[in-house]
Amino acid sequence: MSKKPIKKYFILGVLFFLPVVFLLMLYPSTNNYNVLDVVKKDVLDLSNLSSVTNTDVTLKDHITVLGFLGSDPESRIVEASNLKELVYNKFKGFKKFQIVMLVTLDSQDKTSRLIQELNKYSEHKYWHFVYASDSDINKLFNSLKSSLQLDAKLSTNSVFVIDKELNQRGRLDDRTKKEIENEAQEYPLTAYDCSEVSIIKNKMAAEDIRVLLEEYRKSGRNKIDSSNRRAKDLNPDKETNE
Repeated sequence: MSKKPIKKYFILGVLFFLPVVFLLMLYPSTNNYNVLDVVKKDVLDLSNLSSVTNTDVTLKDHITVLGFLGSDPESRIVEASNLKELVYNKFKGFKKFQIVMLVTLDSQDKTSRLIQELNKYSEHKYWHFVYASDSDINKLFNSLKSSLQLDAKLSTNSVFVIDKELNQRGRLDDRTKKEIENEAQEYPLTAYDCSEVSIIKNKMAAEDIRVLLEEYRKSGRNKIDSSNRRAKDLNPDKETNE
């Protein structure tokens, strides 16, 4: 046999086995992924707030993006739009995913105008606005772990991720690779600033919520396949509980 056929078969063999070897190298990392950190347990549910009338909206048994728009929700249109485009539109198809925004009891008109703006092109049936008293809004916010404070209007740019067991999720160590190499002091990420597109897009949507959904899928408590996605014409009262 001449050297040319040997060389030809050798090259074909390398081209065949290289992808296999690459997949085998990836296998351990894909099956030993890091779960999203629990940064705080026992977040208050809406049922613990006496002033809330939206009793059909709960945090338990849902994967929730929780926000506080206070007495002037309309003024947070930029933050709400970022959340809509980068998070809601991406994950609205997953069962039990929802966005919940706390607003004050006297903000109905401003809330309605914000809802109209968000619903211009499609209905946001898994985005809930919950009216509550000032004291109850503060009570729920104080059950979260954060270095932030609500402003005078009881609002903040940032949102929080709550899992089905009422645990606040985030990152106990949010250092970049460069900061870790330079031995910078650890710092957490407990809230996501909706005014910062890079944080919402790259950290929250592309990584953290995706990891949380994958965690539930792998545990068997939340399957993320086509059979478990919400149909476009699905009514909320027809959904099955997991």
